[in-house]
Amino acid sequence: MVDQKRGMGPLYLAGFTTAFGAHGIAAALGTETDNLGLTFAALGLILATYDIAEVILKPVFGALSDRIGVKPVIVGGLLVFAAASLLGAFAASPLLLAMARLAQGAAAAGFSPASSSAVARMVGPSLAGRYFGKYGSWKGLGYAGGPLLGAALITWAGLPALFLVLAVLSLGATLWTALHMPSIPVLPKQRATLADVVKQSTAPAFLGPVLLLAAATAILGAAVGFIPLLAARLGADPILGMGAVSILAVISAVVQPRIGRIHDAAPQRANTLMLAGAVLLIAAVVLFAAVPSLLVILLGAAAIGLGVGLITPLGFARLAATTPPERMGRTMGSAELGREVGDAGGPILVGLVAGAATLPLGLGALAVACAVAAAGGASMMRSTASSAERPQSAG
Repeated sequence: MVDQKRGMGPLYLAGFTTAFGAHGIAAALGTETDNLGLTFAALGLILATYDIAEVILKPVFGALSDRIGVKPVIVGGLLVFAAASLLGAFAASPLLLAMARLAQGAAAAGFSPASSSAVARMVGPSLAGRYFGKYGSWKGLGYAGGPLLGAALITWAGLPALFLVLAVLSLGATLWTALHMPSIPVLPKQRATLADVVKQSTAPAFLGPVLLLAAATAILGAAVGFIPLLAARLGADPILGMGAVSILAVISAVVQPRIGRIHDAAPQRANTLMLAGAVLLIAAVVLFAAVPSLLVILLGAAAIGLGVGLITPLGFARLAATTPPERMGRTMGSAELGREVGDAGGPILVGLVAGAATLPLGLGALAVACAVAAAGGASMMRSTASSAERPQSAG
C-alpha cells in the first residue's frame, strides 16, 4: 500500500471529469439538436457511441492496467480525452461530433477503471470504503453538475465552449496525475486461461456486488431520464423535474463518503446496508409507477439518491477486499462493465415496455428486473460473507 493522501486528488478529478463529460455533453447535445441540424436518429447514434465504447473497452483497459500499471493508463486516457474534446470543439459536422464522442468514450474506458483500481491498490481493504465513498462522491458531483454546467456554458458561448472546458479540465487532470500520483508497482501475475477468467468472473464474490451495482445504475439511469417526464405529465414546471434529479445526485454525493467510513469500521454490515439500498431503490420505482405525484417524485428521488449512495461505495469496497491486487484492474473494469450495462439497460427496458404498453408498466418491469438482480446479488454476498476478506475468491 502506498501513500493514499498524496495521490487521491488526481483520481477524484479524473472521476469528476469522466462523469462531467458523460452527462454534460449528452445533455448539451439534446438541447442543441435543432441548432446542429441533427435528426433524432443521428442524435441517438452520437449519444450511444460514448457508452458503446465504454462497454467494449473497459474490461480491456482494466486488464491492461494490471499489465503495464495504472498510472500510464490513467495519464494516457486523460490525454486522449483532452484530444477528443478538442476535436469536438472544432467539429463542423455530425460525423466529426460522433467521432469525438466515440474517442471520449474510449478514453474514459481507459482511465475510469484504472482509477478505481488505483484507489483500491493505494488504500488497501481496510480503508477501501472511505476512499471509494469519496471517489464516488466526486463522480456524483460530475453527474449532477454536468448538465447544469453544460447548459450554462452553451448558453454563454455555444457547444464548443463545453468541449473546450472539458479539454482544459482533462489536461489539468493529466498534469496533476503525472506529477503527484505515486507510481504503483506492477505485480507479477499467474497466466490465466479462458476457463480461469470465466470462473473468476462468475464467482459469487464478484457477481454479488456487481449485480447490486448494476441494479442501482439501472434505476439511476432510468430515474435521470424519466423523472422529468413524470413531472411534466403531472403539469409541473420543468425546473421541478430537473430539481428532483439534482436532489438525487446531491444526496448520493453526500452519503457515499459517510457510508464508506461505516464500511471500514464495520465491514460485516455491508451486506445489510446494500440490501437496504436496493429496497429503497425498488420502492421508489414502485411508487413512481403506482401513485405518481409531485410529492412522490421528490421523495422517490431522495430515496434513489440514498440507495445509490449506499450501494456504490460498499459494492466497490467489497470487490477491493476480495480481489488479489495483481488482478484489480481487470476486476474493476469488469465491474464497471456491469454498471454500464445497467445504466443503458434500465432506460431501454422502461422505454420498450412503456412504448408497447404504458409508462407505469415500464417502471414496474424495471422494479421486477432489479428486484431479481438485487436478490441474487444479496444471496451471493451472504454465501461468501465468511470469506469476504480473503482475496482468492474474487474475479
